[in-house]
Amino acid sequence: MFDTIPDMAAKRAELSPEATAFIDMGTGRQWSFAQIEAEVGRIAAGLVTELGLAPGDRLGVLCHNRAEFFILLMACQRAGVILAPLNWRQPPAELAPVAQQIGLRHLLHDAPCAATAESLAATLGLQTVAFDGPAYAALRSHPPLPPRMVDATKPWYLLFTSGTTGTPKAVIQTARMCWANTVNIGQAIGLTGADTSVNFLPLFHTAGINLYTMPLFLSGGRSHIFPKFEPADLLALLAQGEITQFFGVPAIFQAFSLSADMAQVDWSALRMGCGGAPLPEPLIQVFAERGCLICNGFGMTETGPTAFLMDAASAARKIGSVGKAQMLTEVRLDGVAQGETGAGEVQMRGPAITPGYFENAEATQAAFTPDGWLKSGDIAQRDREGYYAIVDRIKDMFISGGENVYPAEVERVLNHHPDVLEAAVIGVPDAQWGEVGAAYLIPRAGRTPDLAALPGWCRERLAAYKIPKSFTLVEDLPRTAAGKVRKPDLKDLHKCPNP
Repeated sequence: MFDTIPDMAAKRAELSPEATAFIDMGTGRQWSFAQIEAEVGRIAAGLVTELGLAPGDRLGVLCHNRAEFFILLMACQRAGVILAPLNWRQPPAELAPVAQQIGLRHLLHDAPCAATAESLAATLGLQTVAFDGPAYAALRSHPPLPPRMVDATKPWYLLFTSGTTGTPKAVIQTARMCWANTVNIGQAIGLTGADTSVNFLPLFHTAGINLYTMPLFLSGGRSHIFPKFEPADLLALLAQGEITQFFGVPAIFQAFSLSADMAQVDWSALRMGCGGAPLPEPLIQVFAERGCLICNGFGMTETGPTAFLMDAASAARKIGSVGKAQMLTEVRLDGVAQGETGAGEVQMRGPAITPGYFENAEATQAAFTPDGWLKSGDIAQRDREGYYAIVDRIKDMFISGGENVYPAEVERVLNHHPDVLEAAVIGVPDAQWGEVGAAYLIPRAGRTPDLAALPGWCRERLAAYKIPKSFTLVEDLPRTAAGKVRKPDLKDLHKCPNP
């Protein structure tokens, strides 16, 4: 399926040349699909002629969100170059092994990332190109490279895993994955060319590219691109009423809920999705009270990312569920007969699934079952109606007194406490029980949970062995770019609470 496809920029420009594709909120410039296509051709030619890149070569990019990133992404598709978006939050010392791992030769960057880019280039001997500098202008100076049919199975760009459990791996992303994700998310939320959305999540993360910017681009819709997340700026745009589709991670919705500007937005007019991590029920209720049902989903960098999404019709009665597997993704639960209720590891296959990790055959083999299903590492429960709820990460489970404890279950209970906005629970060593829970809590605004009373409150709702042994109040939790809580960091904090 989709082994060969038309060039994305060229085909979209053919269909709707004068329609607006991007509004760059950092520069104020509006880009039509025809302008995007013309620029893609010039940049693709520059990559080949000016930088001497050949198909299969890797090109790094270190930048905040801007329209030129997506132009570069599609130029790489046309030239056959593999793009590698790097994490601008990381220092050069962390980026260097990642860049070496994939064999980078050149690095494009924006002004805010210039110091990091130059330091990295000095360490690895890279050639750098600043988006707003003369070298980038030289890239644009060549006759455009014409569009061609694209091999949709070859690596197009690389995204690095969040690294919550170890060294990040380079996940191969293909044009076929992009189109399959467009089908999966598009039919799930009713995405069309009449829609308008916002791009602000980091571009080194799959959501920054694929939820919903690339699906909306392929559908002929419009994206407002913010350099990065600033709650006040984003809420001001939402208050204008032009945005129809919105995707965020839990930390985004939490920031909105704490802002006085939230009252200026008509939330009932928005269709909203959430992924990256489970959205706590109290936050779901905050937006539901304002007429907006946020649909939880589940996916991975390795799945395009859209695999599951809750349908709006059932969202209110299925809080906590991630819905059903979407059109082009097959799902099975390990150890559970197809169609039966039960819990098991989520395993997936289909055109949205990555072919593997770049030049890492060992990790690729470990990620798939012998019969070709991607192992998610997440345990899910399927109910009688075929809806799924993520129970927890297999690696997060701990054993206390011989009993399995799933932190996500405990977190869901704590999130119902009237003074708790968000909870994170980890397993820590204990001389008597082997392991016990340690809970870290973000209080609701203006409230302070009574930590001494929490064990008793939990005992009314949880078995004794599931109740955390310690409770700690924090202003925020360490997170990945996807909004997932970095539990290894919490374990380090538990070992050294006062560094």
